[in-house]
Amino acid sequence: MAKPDYLQFFIDPNRCIGCQACVQACSECDTHRGESMIHLEYIDRPESVQTVPVVCMHCEQPTCAEVCPADAIKRTGDGVVQSARKPRCIACGNCVVACPFGVPELYEDRKIMMKCDMCYDRTSVGKKPMCATVCPSQALFFGTREQIEQLRPLSTPVNTFRFGNQTITTQVHVMVPRSLVSRTPHIDVVAAMDERPLSRAVSLKVVSMSDAPEQRQAADGDPFAEVEV
Repeated sequence: MAKPDYLQFFIDPNRCIGCQACVQACSECDTHRGESMIHLEYIDRPESVQTVPVVCMHCEQPTCAEVCPADAIKRTGDGVVQSARKPRCIACGNCVVACPFGVPELYEDRKIMMKCDMCYDRTSVGKKPMCATVCPSQALFFGTREQIEQLRPLSTPVNTFRFGNQTITTQVHVMVPRSLVSRTPHIDVVAAMDERPLSRAVSLKVVSMSDAPEQRQAADGDPFAEVEV
């Protein structure tokens, strides 16, 4: 069976909370049981605790398959790029170096390349990938385009990425602010590497006890009363 065309994979990096639920769930996928194929990366570890989940983007023209000398990496008719076929894989590592998203992993002990295959045993019958079923913040979402547009009215799914002079189109979509898409229809990955996050000031309203006698009275009479400070 094939993955239904109306179901797509969406990543919203802004919603990732770094809980690692996706990493644990991925290891339970039947196609690579015991191994997690999802990467949870820190965007800028010295400056922020923000994380982002990295799954295979399932490129329309997968570079990993193009550089494989043994023709071990296949793309299904519905666009899902599979892990290397064990009888063919020679563990050369070409795919690991060539992938612009840094997804394939080479297991030298087994002489095989393995990567995210969008839980093909599940998505080919209309079920969600394991990671998307457990993500509490819906940073990983598997559903229809209409559903994601209703859930994220301020964002737009983008599946075109530019690496220098090369443009890559993928099956997986990344949610980006709608205001940015209006300026450019793709994500310039190389340019984004040099971007710095905008500084944000946190403003907290402080209420003194003298300004809020009713709150002071409540606090005096009840040691567990909530007082805004």
